[in-house]
Amino acid sequence: MITLYIDSSDNKRITVGLKLNNKKYFLKHKVDSRKAQIILPLIDKLFRKHNLKLEDIGRIEVKTGPGSFTGLRVGVSVANALGFFLKIPINGKRIGELAQPYYK
Repeated sequence: MITLYIDSSDNKRITVGLKLNNKKYFLKHKVDSRKAQIILPLIDKLFRKHNLKLEDIGRIEVKTGPGSFTGLRVGVSVANALGFFLKIPINGKRIGELAQPYYK
């Protein structure tokens, strides 16, 4: 299953990532106050780099804080919109949780 990661909690950068075949790939972009204009093109760039389509996503994980309120809203809004459109689950994560290993 392919997982899309979204982290818009930092005031100075936005990070999107993929978990694909048990490997993680990330793109980071320095931002000022234009996260809403940058996040979707950044996701598109990441997917093009790995020859994927949005429909290939199996779930979305988004950092929910702590962080910039407006920045968090951007990431959560994009995750919610994509999850609704693609009919896939969204799991909010706090800072540091995405770096921890997965346990079943």
